[in-house]
Amino acid sequence: MNKFIALLLATVLVACANHQQEKPSPNPVSSQPSQAQSAGQSASRQETKSLPFEGEQVRMPSRMPPAGMAKIAPQQWMPVPAQGQDRERYQSTPSNPVQLVAQNPVSTFSIDVDTGSYSNVRRLLNEGRLPPVDAVRVEELINYFPYDYALPTGRDPFAVHTELAPAPWNKGNVLLRVGIKGQDVAKANLPPANLIFLVDVSGSMSSKDKLPLLKSSLKLLINELRAQDKVTLVTYAGQTEVMLPPTQGDNKAALLNAIDRLQAGGSTAGASGIQLAYQMAQQSFIKGGINRILLATDGDFNVGVTDFGQLKQMVEEKRKSGVSLSTLGFGTGNYNERLMEQLADAGDGAYSYIDNLMEGHKVLVNEMTSSLATIAKDVKIQVEFNPATVKEYRLIGYENRLLKREDFNNDKVDAGDIGAGHTVTALYELTLADGKGLVDALRYQARKEGQGSSKELAFVKLRYKQPGQGASQLMSFPVERSAIRTLHQTSTEFRFAAAVAGFGQILRGGQYTGSWGYDDARRLAADSVGRDRFGYRGEFLRLIDLAKAQSTPVAR
Repeated sequence: MNKFIALLLATVLVACANHQQEKPSPNPVSSQPSQAQSAGQSASRQETKSLPFEGEQVRMPSRMPPAGMAKIAPQQWMPVPAQGQDRERYQSTPSNPVQLVAQNPVSTFSIDVDTGSYSNVRRLLNEGRLPPVDAVRVEELINYFPYDYALPTGRDPFAVHTELAPAPWNKGNVLLRVGIKGQDVAKANLPPANLIFLVDVSGSMSSKDKLPLLKSSLKLLINELRAQDKVTLVTYAGQTEVMLPPTQGDNKAALLNAIDRLQAGGSTAGASGIQLAYQMAQQSFIKGGINRILLATDGDFNVGVTDFGQLKQMVEEKRKSGVSLSTLGFGTGNYNERLMEQLADAGDGAYSYIDNLMEGHKVLVNEMTSSLATIAKDVKIQVEFNPATVKEYRLIGYENRLLKREDFNNDKVDAGDIGAGHTVTALYELTLADGKGLVDALRYQARKEGQGSSKELAFVKLRYKQPGQGASQLMSFPVERSAIRTLHQTSTEFRFAAAVAGFGQILRGGQYTGSWGYDDARRLAADSVGRDRFGYRGEFLRLIDLAKAQSTPVAR
């Protein structure tokens, strides 16, 4: 019996020993290494390598531990992105220089109705940081605000108004304002709309300031649609999909349900989404109606066609179909503002940046008619300055809208469109012939005396096309020197636009504003708020305060 018990104990001990030897390690080594092991083996061959995001490096130990030693973690530096890492992209736009009238008397540019730069600057200031210089397009800051210009009374679809006064930041110079007011159209009288909501549902859109805000903003527009309007919902991530076929605007339940079902995930095949959106727009095209794609995204395309030039060329080609493309920008961190602004320009649309639901309401509800209905296409402005009365001039803003002189009469050259009720403002700073300019006279060149009338400062011309027409029409009129008033004699609209222009120039470095600063801009704006129906101008005053608080005081 004792021998039997001893034999049984020996058998149990041997079995336990064998089991201990066969027990797998916490990280078994398989014949097909995992992705983590492959990464580790790669890191052992190369200590440092770049990550997919810019500026970050991975530091790994030169020797990896054996698989069975995985529980003993050696010192290592893992790829953790920097907090608040900024990969936002903006187009480089140096400020327009001073031009000598004797050498370059003609200025030509396309109008611009985009407003995205203002709301993006507001977002940056509210985040506690000054915007990059290239994020500030002064004309978009000015044109963010509606101005109380008189409506057109003749056959032209818009009226043009000019006003002159000393420049607030340089009393020796004159500020010339060219203001455009488009004819208004009531929402009920808009043509039927064929709208394509092209929505980015990639993984980068998951944060609350992107897809959730986008969905809430589109719902505001849906509530404004009529039975004669149609909406198609196209999404793109790793692949494209028609989430909702053309649906009547009064079928609110179907439209809102489709918006609610949007979820973020996957990569970003933006080019494929644009192509599908144009296909769907053609299928439901309304002759004589509004045919527009609303592209809502952060602009971070990373699958398929991602080259900026190719994307822009594709949209330029597609606009020939009669379908326009507007862009709605969302989000921070990886925002591609350059792509959003340029795609809208190429697509005969407008660029807006939605940083909160109030901005979504402004763009898609308050300004619905101007955002959707076009009353004049390819609008160009050309100003010829009189060398007998003007020595120098400088166009404030519109740096990426400049055209060649010959482009003005060339109807093949694309330019900006004006929507129903839109206001557009352009400002020139002038140095008169008897004033002190910034550019010295040349020593060895004969000075040319001006031959023009001493009564006129400039001659303004505009060209535009009626929607659906290929030939442009011309408007023109002189700007008289006698129209110059003191700054306080001008309209509140002139003074407020001047304050915004000064503020924008200060944000860009204040190259031409001298000692005129934030306090001066705020004082001028506060004295010319005027009729502020939606509170936009009151908010502007607070943005000036934020910018001043975040700026480095200038030593005196």
